[in-house]
Amino acid sequence: MGDSETARQAAAPDLRGNASALPREALEISAGYAFAGPALNLGALLWDGQCLPDAQIRIPLPMLNRHGLVAGATGTGKTKTLQLIAEQLSAQGVPVFLADVKGDLSGVSAPGTGDDRVRGRAAEVHQQWTPAGFPAEFFALGGMGHGIPVRATVTSFGPVLLSKVLGLNQTQEQSLGLIFHYADTKGLELFDLKDLRAVVAFLTSDEGKAELKQIGGLSTATAGVILRSLTAFEAQGMADFFGEPEFATGDFLRTAADGRGIVSVLELPAVQDRPQLFSTFLMWLLADLFHDLPEIGDVDKPKLVFFFDEAHLLFDGASKAFLDSITQTVRLIRSKGVGVFFVTQTAKDVPSDVLGQLGNRVQHALRAFTPDDQKALKATVKTFPNSAYDLEELLTTLGTGEAVVTVLSEQGAPTPVAATRLRAPESLMGPVDGAALDRAVQGSALYGRYAQAVDRESAYEKLTAERERPRPQQAQARAERGRAPEAEPTLVEQVVGSGMFKSLARSVGTQLGREITRSLFGTARRRR
Repeated sequence: MGDSETARQAAAPDLRGNASALPREALEISAGYAFAGPALNLGALLWDGQCLPDAQIRIPLPMLNRHGLVAGATGTGKTKTLQLIAEQLSAQGVPVFLADVKGDLSGVSAPGTGDDRVRGRAAEVHQQWTPAGFPAEFFALGGMGHGIPVRATVTSFGPVLLSKVLGLNQTQEQSLGLIFHYADTKGLELFDLKDLRAVVAFLTSDEGKAELKQIGGLSTATAGVILRSLTAFEAQGMADFFGEPEFATGDFLRTAADGRGIVSVLELPAVQDRPQLFSTFLMWLLADLFHDLPEIGDVDKPKLVFFFDEAHLLFDGASKAFLDSITQTVRLIRSKGVGVFFVTQTAKDVPSDVLGQLGNRVQHALRAFTPDDQKALKATVKTFPNSAYDLEELLTTLGTGEAVVTVLSEQGAPTPVAATRLRAPESLMGPVDGAALDRAVQGSALYGRYAQAVDRESAYEKLTAERERPRPQQAQARAERGRAPEAEPTLVEQVVGSGMFKSLARSVGTQLGREITRSLFGTARRRR
């Protein structure tokens, strides 16, 4: 099947038979998904224990930037749902970002295997299944794993996100913000962790303490906590995630030569035991996109759909300010053409203010073995619109690859709740081997841009150079002339007054020479 045929199938309902023969309740639900424009085909309606392939359940393509939630217990098919949606988005020219925590989404790049199970599912839902691979790029945080390295500078990452990674409390986070503010205003670039450590050490030294007195100061105890957290973080091998070249998130917004959207897969198996790290890095990627993209309003199709896997990790232990920033990002990034889908186990994992921004829902089965499970089930049911189903019972009896769906119609109104038997992905439902991944990575046009880390002159080198600079011999000269020696200039006075520092301020202009502009999460606006 050609690419144009794949796109045609994604844009049109795949109906067979006579839809008017459906039961009345099913017909009413089906009518809510009869969209006129391009849409993604999810599967066929389930009603009264039967699969009704004449009633196709779909998502309008223009509504994919209204965000969504894919939820369900482990083993219920969430990953395959992501793959199914990613394939159809790619076929319609929409780039996709996938966070691959378990390492089984790389198969999106290779044609699937049409075994009996796949053929049986396709027949049940009247899907014209044809094996197909989709254009994909593979990335890895700091180059840990199979993928093009994704790095962020410490300056760009900002104090709020870094505090979450380091596990700092509110007071320590505020102190870290003070450190960033000082570095920003003095033109001390924080490219990697040794830059930040050097600035903290300087500000707690005898020479540096005076610098922060006018803006609140930095206690030795708090600085010690920050330094110890940085040391422990580096000891775990995390230093490689910060540095240059910094990844340009605009590289996610690309299409292949044939017009299909490129699926960017961030391989995370190598860091899946560091959930705070990768979940916070995902938020940085999203915040960076928010900063860079222009306002475009409602569009015929999204510029990017971003799947945020293991979303509950982002919200665990988050401060109110952090949650407010997430809510604001999700609310505003829609008008920049980006759709965000949070992927987690239950709707209660997502704060209500964020959940209220999610217009599309694909809820896989939930378990109700314990009182906590039953409480979560009841809470999830309350988040759905009124339904013709007994959702509390239905959500515990759905099979693998089945889900309860409600989306936004072309007019922006919620569709009826629909139990759905989902289609089978056309790409490989499993990982490709490591050698194939490495070949794909090294053959990428982006590999040469990001593969090799660089270490430019930054805060560490500048402070080290000034510390090692010989002190002026003013005191000795004045003593020989019989004058009382004046106090020697402090290290800060030397740094700020040096020709090197003044030259730096002139060369970087007003933005960096005075102060870096920061936005949500305290992340730095990128200077193109």
